[in-house]
Amino acid sequence: MPSLVLGYVPKVEDMIVQNIQLGTVVVAGRARAVVVGVGSNTAMGSIRDSMLQTEDEATPLKKKLDEFGTFLAKVIAGICVLVWIVNIGHFRDPAHGGFLRGAIHYFKIAVALAVAAIPEGLPAVVTTCLALGTKRMARLNAIVRSLPSVETLGCTTVICSDKTGTLTTNMMSVSKVCVVHSVGHGSVISEYSVSGTTYAPEGVIFDGTGMLLEFPSELPCLLHIAICSALCNESVLQYNPDKGNYEKIGESTEVALRVLAEKVGLPGYDSMPSALNMLSSHERASYCNHYWESQFKKISVLDFSRDRKMMSVLCSRKQKQIMFSKGAPESIISRCTNILCNSDGSTVPLTADIRAELESRFHSFAGKETLRCLALALKSMPMGQHTLSFDDEKDLTFIGLVGMQDPPREEVRNAMLSCMTAGIRVIVVTGDNKSTAESLCHKIGAFDHLVDFSGHSFTATEFEELPALQRTLALQRMALFTRVEPSHKRMLVEALQHQNEVVAMTGDGVNDAPALKKADIGIAMGSGTAVAKSAADMVLADDNFATIVAAVAEGRAIYNNTKQFIRYMISSNIGEVVCIFVAAVLGIPDTLAPVQLLWVNLVTDGLPATAIGFNKQDSDVMKAKPRKVNEAVVTGWLFFRYLVIGAYVGLATIAGFIWWFVYADSGPRLPYRELMNFDTCATRETTFPCSIFNDRHPSTVSMTVLVVVEMFNALNNLSENQSLLVIPPWSNLWLVASIILTMIFHVLILYVRPLSVLFSVTPLSWAEWRLVLYLSFPVIIIDEVLKFFSRNTNGIRFKFRFRRPDMLPKRESRDK
Repeated sequence: MPSLVLGYVPKVEDMIVQNIQLGTVVVAGRARAVVVGVGSNTAMGSIRDSMLQTEDEATPLKKKLDEFGTFLAKVIAGICVLVWIVNIGHFRDPAHGGFLRGAIHYFKIAVALAVAAIPEGLPAVVTTCLALGTKRMARLNAIVRSLPSVETLGCTTVICSDKTGTLTTNMMSVSKVCVVHSVGHGSVISEYSVSGTTYAPEGVIFDGTGMLLEFPSELPCLLHIAICSALCNESVLQYNPDKGNYEKIGESTEVALRVLAEKVGLPGYDSMPSALNMLSSHERASYCNHYWESQFKKISVLDFSRDRKMMSVLCSRKQKQIMFSKGAPESIISRCTNILCNSDGSTVPLTADIRAELESRFHSFAGKETLRCLALALKSMPMGQHTLSFDDEKDLTFIGLVGMQDPPREEVRNAMLSCMTAGIRVIVVTGDNKSTAESLCHKIGAFDHLVDFSGHSFTATEFEELPALQRTLALQRMALFTRVEPSHKRMLVEALQHQNEVVAMTGDGVNDAPALKKADIGIAMGSGTAVAKSAADMVLADDNFATIVAAVAEGRAIYNNTKQFIRYMISSNIGEVVCIFVAAVLGIPDTLAPVQLLWVNLVTDGLPATAIGFNKQDSDVMKAKPRKVNEAVVTGWLFFRYLVIGAYVGLATIAGFIWWFVYADSGPRLPYRELMNFDTCATRETTFPCSIFNDRHPSTVSMTVLVVVEMFNALNNLSENQSLLVIPPWSNLWLVASIILTMIFHVLILYVRPLSVLFSVTPLSWAEWRLVLYLSFPVIIIDEVLKFFSRNTNGIRFKFRFRRPDMLPKRESRDK
């Protein structure tokens, strides 16, 4: 049969568009729309209803902070009442001027103790930590829309990630072309490779032996592939002079076909393709595409549909009409009866053997080589035809098969490995076919631990057909979910949440909004729709999976900083409680006045506590397993550490007080028994004046010990378990500055006269300062020992939990 002649396209002056909805974007042309549904009767209305049915839940941190606050309030109230009751015997002390005044005095002490014990700065510091985290995440291209969701990232156990654009660059480029060379003369199938992996129209074509093709457009099949690629296309390729690169408008696959048409070039010019290099970047972007669009006149278009999986364009040129088609290989090849030969441009019947060979090449492209494949075809149409119908899409002539690659992002492999180390399971969710997605996952390298995907890879149809028990087991092992519709995403989120997983789900389309809203962390793509972004908790400006992993690490760091703040405040407050309580039990004078307690709690504690929010991530933040949602903010071991540090803070404060009375050279050097019986001094003869118990030196020493020991304790809170030798103080300069500023404030109230009178303090000598340092520094050593035990305990726990997943396949084998 003779070769087909190419054809041209009239403008569609009028058409009727059915089933479009509010929000549908029309970029060109004119149309009459027929309204068939409004409100909840439309697809967007059902999406809105689905989003409204999803209730917002409190984040894990908020729940645990509420529980911790309730518990702390009860404990503090009990301690305050106990302190007041313990001191009933001192109500009649002559120093108070009567029983009632004594009761009021100790009531003030109890109230001051309550104020000191309650970490009233907790809401402010938590908000500050979250805000600082969002700022750091914004620098990483993760834009947070819901502040509490930042912390929820820290306990994420499953990330359901889109493949295209998230794990890959979303920069499609044709890398392989398969055509039929000839029938009965040598090799039947010919393959060509195409260089270039960006949208820049820069690249060359090589034959199967690796030889460069000087004039690709002289080969009939490559020429017709270029023409079909240019005409069956609604995308735009343009050059951005500001960024200095080529950008797309439209689908990535269609832009890749436009770039292929530019690489093939134009026929009939001896200077091709070097002549194209003489053009400016703006002209070069679509020069060949514009040439074919000017040569052919589009008459009618049959748009792509999911049931047909193809599109067709009717064109006319030089009194001839041709229909060009592109689509899924299985759809196009099944409709073809002829093939175009690349050797001489002849058209011959498509035999069963050639059909089988083409299908084999298609499966090889899609499977082993992880290429997205499209088949191209054409058909000669009778003159005078102005429209296309589905019945016209048969008896096609096969032109060729193109394989496109969407290379994985370079940083994805390390990000995936970080997730595995952190105990986070990644489920790749894609609409691609199963073999292509599996091959890409192997190419990423993050699934090397799987010998094969059997039992780990499911299509949406396969998953829905599983019985309930097998579906539960499949969810525990799933690593890949293919041929997914948007509704399947919400189904997957709900199923995982029923297994107590904390799920992060990515999406970019309008139909993804219900799944994003339902997920614990909805992550929208920066290139996605406004509806998806409004439903999501976080938006990825760069659509990059590695950004999600960085955000998870930041979420864990924020939670750790919040725990460090709580640890600092509670251990310090426990020290104040111990100080007052033990002093009452021992029967010695009040070590701290109420105003001094308030100063320590509101000023000297506040600045370092806020600065703890600026702590950097621990080096092992992504090596620990995700914390459980129901895990308390303060665990048993952690609370024990609070008690140990708090007890030392309180005892050191009392030790400074007693030291001045009993041992200090500048003090009275009283026997300890006299100190315990201070309240009876006025009723008996003593070798010292009773006014010594009103001296401001002992309470000043105690207050200074309390302030300095808390500054050292603040350094302990640079990390929960890492030593100061690993994370030095200068890793958080804000904390260092806050400690310096706090000490400046404290020195001011000691040595500036009006302030010292207000706070009932007095200047200290060098000997007293030396004693303060001796009593304060050991808190560093004590916490280093506790951190050492914490690291070893976590190591044992980590090994135990690491072995648990290995038991699942064995149990399944027994069940079978």
